[in-house]
Amino acid sequence: MPAFRQVGEKQLPQEVALMAWSPKRDLIALANRAGEVLLHRLANFQRVWSLPPNENTGKEVTALAWRPDGKILAFGLADTKRVILCDVEKPESLHSFSVDAPITYMHWMEVTEESSVLTSFYNAEDESNLLLPKLPALPKNYSTTAKIFSEEKSDEIMKLLGDVRLNALVLGGNSGFIEVYAYGMFKIATVTGVTGSCRGLCLSSDLKSLSVIAEMQNSSDGPLEMMYFQLDTSLLSTYLPEVTRMARKFTHISTLLQYIKLSLTCMCEAWEEILMQMDSRLTKFVQEKNTTTSVQDEFMQLLLWGKASPELQALLMNQLTVKGLKKLGQSIESSYSSIQKLVISHLQSGSEALLYHLSELKGMALWKQKYESLGLDAAGIEDAITAVGSFILKANELLQVIDSSMKNFKAFFRWLYVAMLRMSEDHVLPELNKMTQKDITFVADFLTEHFNEAPELYNRKGKYFNVERVGQYLKDEDDDLVSPPNTKGNQWFNFLKNSTHLKESPLLFPYYPQKSLHFVKRQMEGIIDQCLQKPADVIGKSVHQVICISLYKVSQSEESIPQLFKLPFLWNNKSSSTHYVLFTMAESSISKIYILRRHTDTSRSVNNGLLAVEFGTFLNNSINESSESRIYSCLDAHFYDDETVTVVLKENAEQEGKERILAQLPLSSVYIENQERKFSWDLSKRLDEQCDDISTRTVFLESQWRVLENMKAQYVAVNGIRKVSCVLSSNLRHVRVFEMDVEDDGEAEEEEEEETTQTGGGEHELNQSTDNQDNVCGDSAELTEETGELESNLDSGPDPCHWYKDVGATSLVSNK
Repeated sequence: MPAFRQVGEKQLPQEVALMAWSPKRDLIALANRAGEVLLHRLANFQRVWSLPPNENTGKEVTALAWRPDGKILAFGLADTKRVILCDVEKPESLHSFSVDAPITYMHWMEVTEESSVLTSFYNAEDESNLLLPKLPALPKNYSTTAKIFSEEKSDEIMKLLGDVRLNALVLGGNSGFIEVYAYGMFKIATVTGVTGSCRGLCLSSDLKSLSVIAEMQNSSDGPLEMMYFQLDTSLLSTYLPEVTRMARKFTHISTLLQYIKLSLTCMCEAWEEILMQMDSRLTKFVQEKNTTTSVQDEFMQLLLWGKASPELQALLMNQLTVKGLKKLGQSIESSYSSIQKLVISHLQSGSEALLYHLSELKGMALWKQKYESLGLDAAGIEDAITAVGSFILKANELLQVIDSSMKNFKAFFRWLYVAMLRMSEDHVLPELNKMTQKDITFVADFLTEHFNEAPELYNRKGKYFNVERVGQYLKDEDDDLVSPPNTKGNQWFNFLKNSTHLKESPLLFPYYPQKSLHFVKRQMEGIIDQCLQKPADVIGKSVHQVICISLYKVSQSEESIPQLFKLPFLWNNKSSSTHYVLFTMAESSISKIYILRRHTDTSRSVNNGLLAVEFGTFLNNSINESSESRIYSCLDAHFYDDETVTVVLKENAEQEGKERILAQLPLSSVYIENQERKFSWDLSKRLDEQCDDISTRTVFLESQWRVLENMKAQYVAVNGIRKVSCVLSSNLRHVRVFEMDVEDDGEAEEEEEEETTQTGGGEHELNQSTDNQDNVCGDSAELTEETGELESNLDSGPDPCHWYKDVGATSLVSNK
């Protein structure tokens, strides 16, 4: 029996650029060269969902990573320099942010370090849940939220918070760009000191060390060199409880900002263009009328004497019409009510929660013994609190404008409706015909305030009137409000204006009567981002380089190979607190794979070492009758778990039809106690110039291998947690999926069946008849069907805990 069981095979219509196994489910995320991100299930490689390229987010996916709990998938886009966080349940963005350089690599790790302080923090209930009311779920009846949120529940935005245990998304890009985002949401470190384009990253689970593989060029015409950097990040480790608490607050704040942004987007959607109809009709009336009477006087005559000029009567009866007036009145009432509810239930509650978390963060910043070293700035946070207060004031102002407008429009439309019925000589109901002197005065005041012609407004906005006052608050522009609130006669404003002490008091929130709600929100976001940027700078500057090793020169013949699928590969061994680097040096010896081991505690020199591994004849010699001991070279290698490396091998013999082999390499067969020869480093030379001095182990694989028949296998992605692997052919289209530990697959299948009921299902029927495990790569009919279904979703990606490799000029990525 083969050592591994094949459970799926597919020939894909698009070349795979990236792939990443979920750490918690039998799901693999893929990205192809068409810019599509897809999610597949292990069973028959069935597609769960696909996310096509989007001009707003980007089309060139260059990195993939799963959050450690498997509920969020992150991917980086090179063309727009953005990072997108996507819910595993639905292919829509939950959160996105911009970065300064195109992402070439990303790694999402979870902190496993334990302490009594951390344990109590992890187990304690979040005080905000006790002190703050639960945020209302965002409504699903808007297209913005309907795309993001499922029908059953619309609180997916809170999934961004994830588990309390600290996890960090580490991003690497061109020109030495490296940033660390706590919980994948808020930046806590901007790392400097690394040059070149990042090809691999690994932050240790104890936060003591960051290993980086970078590709750099010393001169414009010089060769590319692969470099290994080890950086000391001990500040994060030393202040781990404080970093965790601070990062948790950052994530709450970032999540609330996203909640407020979506709430405001829903408000903009609730406001309809039909509400501008009155302004546009009145402007057209001014341009076409032949009289010198103002529009205000025309309506005032109709109010006082019950008679309208022929021009006004034509406007009302032929353009506005009785039916159109009723529709306009209903639209205004419906729209204003929806906006009012969103402001009260969502915008205000989200802003108050934001104020609470910023105030807590300020309290942390004042505890200088604990948090000053991390860069928390109490003064900057106070500015952020003030900005949130200004936003709340502007939201309250909008509520007042809505309330006033609803009363004004209701009285105005009721009077105008009766007047138009009389013009058309229709019957007027007695209850509509009653109008008191107070009602007449109210309508007259409304006409006086809203129906004045404004030539300067026509020059700005192309209209003479601004009868509708709510929409201006929802415009995302820097211009002042067309009709700001009238503060004349306001005793509080006059008191503040004349008080020299209160005018600049820090106890009062600044008020911007001339600005829109959108403008104040953007100002608030900028101040919050600025005040929370300082910890990232301070922590980033504390990171320093421990060692820099030049590994090897990149062969010019490799430039056409997708870099994201090429070694080297980084792995963090949590149990032994070590980093491993797997790489080959094609110029010197392609038959060997090198394993570099570095301890994450940079103050120690133990357990550091370098070994070369070559593969001898398999003990079951049915593959090849040759008796030579060195006949296999390594095409790709990834850590399956802390004790095992998964490799793809091929025979060195230059013959057609030579088989490719998938094998498991136990580290116990490589690191033999008391037999390791000390390697003398010469850091002035590249490692490939010292390869003859490196201790070499020849290993003979016994049972854990399988011949990959009829497949030119080249790359592999593995997940030791779920005990699965995905092999990709050299043409980047043909994939095979294997269960690596057949004995334990019964329990895994039961778990998969449970997860199947939760994840996806939308495309289950679509793919059920197509995705059979016996579908062989040569079936061109299947390829045609899958192309039609956009079945370009096979990113042969490594383990979710693994990393991505760069795919060269095309910026493709291989996952780890």
